[in-house]
Amino acid sequence: MRYGKENVGGLDIFYREAGSPSNPAVVLLHGFPTSSHMYREVLRSLGDEFYLVAPDYPGFGDSSFPPPGEFEYTFDNIAGVVNAFLEKKGITKYSLMMQDFGAPVGFRIASQSPGRVRSLIIQNGNAYEEGLDPATWQPVFEYWKDRKAALEQALVSRLLSLEGIRSQYTHGTRNPDGILPDNWNLDFLKMSRPGQDRAQLDLFYDYRNNLKSYPEWQKYLRENQPPVLITWGKNDQFFPEPGAEAYKRDVRNIDYNILDTGHFALEEDHVFITGKMREFLNDAV
Repeated sequence: MRYGKENVGGLDIFYREAGSPSNPAVVLLHGFPTSSHMYREVLRSLGDEFYLVAPDYPGFGDSSFPPPGEFEYTFDNIAGVVNAFLEKKGITKYSLMMQDFGAPVGFRIASQSPGRVRSLIIQNGNAYEEGLDPATWQPVFEYWKDRKAALEQALVSRLLSLEGIRSQYTHGTRNPDGILPDNWNLDFLKMSRPGQDRAQLDLFYDYRNNLKSYPEWQKYLRENQPPVLITWGKNDQFFPEPGAEAYKRDVRNIDYNILDTGHFALEEDHVFITGKMREFLNDAV
């Protein structure tokens, strides 16, 4: 595994990579509230056959964290930075692995440049309204209607506290005590920086625009029919199994795997997932 930074529009974008650039490229797009760290086992496992690149978004991981007053934290902007990063790296044909926030970033890139995308690997990355658990998402739905301080405080407490972040890793897992604590400790360290509350709240608010884009992304899937590998934790409190099932409506070539784990399925099932990825990518490329 190797590490580096690319300057993209004045931002230092940190990335992890593995394998030879002469091999088929796989771009790994992380979720919230984490970073490329979530893909460490994928990078360790598949670099012998593939060129894997995992960037951190602005404000996440070890990439630059511009203040919200200097950078507008929207999914459009993050997707633009990631796309510019890929251009700088000379990566013009690739498969996309997308988890959580990685889905709205990746689907923006894929739907705008469908000829560049060989295949999609989707792990708890949503593109359908039935994939949003109403019980979990209700505070966010209310926040979209009114960005009042009480709702902001509740979201920060629930999603950005140490216990809130830990829960995102352990909820729904078979063995919560077996999940690496470095995950939530590293994420909390980054999410505790001054200005992060505002940046993440801006992204939560902007998430409403992802729902407006779902029809466009579904159309991309129907018209382009990229091969899709689903490896989905069925006990996810944010994106339950109906979100995975919905992909079957629009994708003909789908390798569908539902796993008995939570939101970050790689934490418990990276051996199975990387094995499926190897088979799938060899067929797709």
